[in-house]
Amino acid sequence: MSERVSDEARVIPLRPAPARPAPPESGPGESKEIKEPLWRDLIGEVLRHERRAQDRTLKDVADAARISLPYLSEIERGRKEASSEVLAAAAQALGLGLGDLLSLAHGELTRRTAAYRRPATAPYRSYDGLCLAA
Repeated sequence: MSERVSDEARVIPLRPAPARPAPPESGPGESKEIKEPLWRDLIGEVLRHERRAQDRTLKDVADAARISLPYLSEIERGRKEASSEVLAAAAQALGLGLGDLLSLAHGELTRRTAAYRRPATAPYRSYDGLCLAA
């Protein structure tokens, strides 16, 4: 009796493959879990909102911030992660400080995630035990 040998190589993994979480099942009436927005998207939206509120063009703000117009456009669309220096320059060109920009982005993040955010601290539970200190 001869065994037939396959032409395919047998691969033995060195490490087991990581377990992948099962995709969430959502029925017809259920909504999918909302993901938190990316920081770059929030910053871009705040910059765009402030620029439009001042009736300024991308070119005007890019020139004042001394950054390229295409780069500022990509920041506003959330396609680029800008450095703190670039964000500070863009904010200053709009008459904002970097803290103002971050505060506005934080407010937008809080507004969007308030409905599904879990509490930051554990609920208060009374403790009836004994505490000893040395």
